[in-house]
Amino acid sequence: MTQADFIYGAVQSKGSARSLSIFADRPYLREQLREDATKAGFDVRRASPLAQLLDGPMGLGEAAMIDCPLDDDASLQALGRVDREAALTGTQLVISTGIGALDQVFTRFEQSNPQILVDPSQADRVIALGRVLAAGGAGRVREMSNQDQLMLLRLTEQVGQIAAKLEAFGVPQSSGGGLAGLPGAPGNQVESPAINFKGEPDPGTDRLVRTTRPPLPDPRLIRRIIRQRQLRSKFIEGNLFADPAWDILLDLTAARAEHVRVSVSSLCIAAGVPPTTALRWITQMTEAGLLQRVEDEADRRRAFIALADTTSDAIARYFAEIGGGAAQLV
Repeated sequence: MTQADFIYGAVQSKGSARSLSIFADRPYLREQLREDATKAGFDVRRASPLAQLLDGPMGLGEAAMIDCPLDDDASLQALGRVDREAALTGTQLVISTGIGALDQVFTRFEQSNPQILVDPSQADRVIALGRVLAAGGAGRVREMSNQDQLMLLRLTEQVGQIAAKLEAFGVPQSSGGGLAGLPGAPGNQVESPAINFKGEPDPGTDRLVRTTRPPLPDPRLIRRIIRQRQLRSKFIEGNLFADPAWDILLDLTAARAEHVRVSVSSLCIAAGVPPTTALRWITQMTEAGLLQRVEDEADRRRAFIALADTTSDAIARYFAEIGGGAAQLV
């Protein structure tokens, strides 16, 4: 059984086939996407060159996979139209691009909340298709809480990592599929990167009174912590310590203290994991209210990522609580 088979067995949902449109200029990629999608249970309505996105109403169907590695004006204009149509019709989008075009592509999608993959492997695309399936059958998109979304994010990443390691070691996977025994499976505890914003009790009442927020830590301290965390990967395999949520928060904390704006591509690099994985975390953390998307008023073609005010407040309190111990934090 291949890595793709294992991932499909873990995340494939039951129900009627979902319609899918594929747009990619590379013929071999179109065929690979068609094969993967058909195997997952999709009804592939069309597999066409990217240029066909420029022609009239698209009728994308319930889901669409679009490979857009370049940031030329024609493609970017088409992507803006795709975003609007997908938002109106409820189409689930999977967009693949390169790191050089990421900022431009990311900015074009303000309404439809697509999955964006960066220089993806077949496993990345398979996981993305699995996430489309996991949303539910045709016309039954499941509304998930922020905690459920974060748990699903951890689950899909862990399933992909387990499948990759099993295939690397040549270990056959069970054809039965299912999630039992996997980290993050139902019944197995998964820790979500949540932040609680608490006040202090008023001695005269039972009410909570919000205390004054301490200042953000010195950005030089945060940058030193980031460098120390990155240094570990020079000596020990990096995935062992991967914690993209915390690395993302640290980078944005330093940037906020420095009054610097952070692009999505820069934040993906700072996360210390593959860009596609980082984007999944950024998207989920934004939906959970930890981060916010900030449009560039001077150039509508650009957007940045920043800490939400409540997140900044919590991080400032955290560093104030640990005090001098922050210098030893890794």
